[in-house]
Amino acid sequence: MDSQSSLDRKLAYLVLRFALGLSILMHGLVRLPHLTVFADATVKLFVATPLPAFLVRHFALTLVFFETIVGLLLVLGLWTRAALLLGSFSMACLIFGTALRSDWSILAIQLFYAFLYAVLLAAREYNSFSIDALIHR
Repeated sequence: MDSQSSLDRKLAYLVLRFALGLSILMHGLVRLPHLTVFADATVKLFVATPLPAFLVRHFALTLVFFETIVGLLLVLGLWTRAALLLGSFSMACLIFGTALRSDWSILAIQLFYAFLYAVLLAAREYNSFSIDALIHR
């Protein structure tokens, strides 16, 4: 592989990691000021499911901080592998809940996010423009 192709792959990885990280970070940041409103709305979404309201509320409150942290780590490229695995786990939890609600259009979007996490995890060798790469040099 020539150096130009290698650089392109590294830049592509940076673009995708940064874009996904920014999206997830903003999911968390915009909800932080309205944390209880978000949690209450989420509980209402799950009224017709077997999940208890206290569990849904706790998950919603935790998710906001989880998204903020995972998103920030991805934007920075810090602890990228762990951030991708944690983000994938959170998507699996969201997919489970969305399937319980039979909201297939939202589930499709969540599957796309899961796909992006998997692609980034599989191509992590191209994570050259990151804090991780600086630490390992």
